[in-house]
Amino acid sequence: MIGRLSTRTPRRASAYLWLHSTHCRRLSTPAEPASIDVLGTRYPTDSYTNVTPAILARLGAGLAYRRAHPLSTLRARIEAHFGPGFARVGRALPAVVAPAQNFDELSFPADHPGRARADSYYVNARAMLRTHASAHEVAVFAAGHRRWLLTADVFRRDEVDASHYPVFHQMEGARLFRNDPAASGAALRAENAQLSAALAGGHVALADETRVDAANPYQPGHDPALAELVTQNLKYSLSLLLLELFAGAAGASAREPLQIRWIPAYFPFTSPSYEVEVLFRGKWLEILGCGVVQQATLAHAKVHDEIGWAFGLGLERIAMILYSIPDIRLFWSEDPRFLSQFEEGKITTFKPYSKYPSCWKDVTFWLPENFHSNDFCDLVRVVAGDLVEEVDQFTHPKTKRNSASYRVVYRSMDRQVQNKEANILTEEIKSRAAQDLGVEIR
Repeated sequence: MIGRLSTRTPRRASAYLWLHSTHCRRLSTPAEPASIDVLGTRYPTDSYTNVTPAILARLGAGLAYRRAHPLSTLRARIEAHFGPGFARVGRALPAVVAPAQNFDELSFPADHPGRARADSYYVNARAMLRTHASAHEVAVFAAGHRRWLLTADVFRRDEVDASHYPVFHQMEGARLFRNDPAASGAALRAENAQLSAALAGGHVALADETRVDAANPYQPGHDPALAELVTQNLKYSLSLLLLELFAGAAGASAREPLQIRWIPAYFPFTSPSYEVEVLFRGKWLEILGCGVVQQATLAHAKVHDEIGWAFGLGLERIAMILYSIPDIRLFWSEDPRFLSQFEEGKITTFKPYSKYPSCWKDVTFWLPENFHSNDFCDLVRVVAGDLVEEVDQFTHPKTKRNSASYRVVYRSMDRQVQNKEANILTEEIKSRAAQDLGVEIR
């Protein structure tokens, strides 16, 4: 059978979700450099280094700020919704961070699978490419910002298909209040009443399937009544954002309102934590993750006596829905047939222009110890780049030996991939897989 790679829980839309993993081999070259250049800074390499030239070439592209680009239009729309009271930060923040910023300061357990080299790009043992925008949360709070929005490109080793790409863009937002019921309670109650009235006046139906319990608790040191007000403020604020983004595209009306569903979740750096889904064209789609900021995060930022909420979302995920863009690779296209379809500030339906057929080749090999599918997917990206549309794992129901067969599907958005070209790339993939991953080609 042909099926999706499923060695772990698939990444979902939330900016906070992480991938399960085990082990990662280093993709090698005949002469590995002693150092690599990342945006003009040289870093020494070591046994942790697994970032590839193809990924480094994507740094600093600035798609989320490119005029008329779908990601830029979506970012600007979210910023406009929250208004000038929320500071815009992040554009100048470095993509290279310390693992402590990416994990430790956000209360990730030492054995959390997101730390593994199979899922993350490491420059070396002391530096990595950020895997989420939250890597800068402590720094932004420490800089004195109390209401802010941050947009950043993030990097994760991942499977190859139409909805996954190793570089994508996240937007994070946060807001703090005095952690004192007497100082914040009355103002929060008044603001929440206004937000609730705004929702009541819109074409929206909210379903809240959450509760505060031992699995998703308020934090020690938080007054429960104040924490509830902060949570209500979070839910009302983000429900209004989703109404703004999706009501028009979904054709929401008094008779058929936009349906939004809140469900419980777990993230290391918020408690309680939630995910939010929207019913769009008959399907429930997960849009974002959020929650009340862990006090440990604020303590790392030397922010005391504050309580607040934060959220994170993937821009590509939402843009693919709103623009009807079928393949995540298209966001990186320089083809005028793609870029000319979009105008600054407008969300329009993408009209496909590529009718080129796919071309697939199978690669089969016996598995070595500690093999991880992300290693193979990363190698395919190194060799064939964006010509690969999908990598599927083929499993024979009768086989007993530990082997794997991957189907590499080639399809360019801009031209036809010739069978000869696919054969050449596939042979290189086989050669590199044997050399770098230690597999035995069948």
